[in-house]
Amino acid sequence: MNFPLSLNLMEMKTLHPEDQNFKGFFKELSGRVEDRLRDCFAGLNVPDDLYESMNYSLLAGGKRIRPVLCLSWAGMLGAELEKIVDFACGIEMVHTYSLVHDDLPAMDDDDLRRGRPTNHKVFGEAMAILAGDGLLTHAFYLMARTDLPAADVLAACGEISRAAGPAGMVGGQVVDIMATRSNAMDLDALRKMHSMKTGALISSSCVCGAMLARSWGAGKIDAANALSFGESLGLAFQIVDDILDVTGDEESLGKKVGSDESKDKSTYPKFFGLEMSKKLAQESVDRAKKSLDGYFGQEKNFLVDLSQYVVDRVC
Repeated sequence: MNFPLSLNLMEMKTLHPEDQNFKGFFKELSGRVEDRLRDCFAGLNVPDDLYESMNYSLLAGGKRIRPVLCLSWAGMLGAELEKIVDFACGIEMVHTYSLVHDDLPAMDDDDLRRGRPTNHKVFGEAMAILAGDGLLTHAFYLMARTDLPAADVLAACGEISRAAGPAGMVGGQVVDIMATRSNAMDLDALRKMHSMKTGALISSSCVCGAMLARSWGAGKIDAANALSFGESLGLAFQIVDDILDVTGDEESLGKKVGSDESKDKSTYPKFFGLEMSKKLAQESVDRAKKSLDGYFGQEKNFLVDLSQYVVDRVC
């Protein structure tokens, strides 16, 4: 249900003079998440087939954008990241479940995800559904155990629940399905669908980083800035994903391209053309950067560079 845009660190060649710092910091944060995800089911009596199916998708090599955003915002606001990494991993599980279900024949019926067969192609549809269910449920187990003030953890869990549920990611998928069936979606509906299906979990990842940093002095204005940043970045990601479905190649993206056009889906290039779509993506990134005014440090620089990299891939 989320967009499948893959950030390939090996492709980051001409971003900024500080490129190595950017890649190094990205690797550090994503590595924290990756290490924890590898043992997140330790000590649990999980059936072998289910364990293999969940880990097949969870450890498939994604770049962990959402948990990295959560950790970046928390770190920028002074939080100890070790206390938040489990919550960030829970966000990645929510995202992964959505991809497993999105690939099913009843949804997008995709054969490839991140360059290899989708979960249901390997384990069957029933096991893929259960793997998605298991990932989503265990996500909240991890997040709820975060060792921070209960009120802050509860608020952050509620934020992710809202973003992933019927008023967010799930609802956005419904809008997409119904529009595909009726072959009718105007620009306003497209924007609404993207804000729910893609933008909600992106922005909530940022907001939760701010919420979980309250013990270190973060406040409501920080959560508001995180929301503004996440909404703008999420829109830019989706516009770029629409562009790459036209201009990208299957080998580098790890998924089929041209599927939007073949299904006659409404996209930004369809409404605006490629060049205007690129301009809109850059404008959205500029708004995201503006939300970072007043912050300082390595995390702020990283978030600025990450934002710009999104559009540099297509511009």
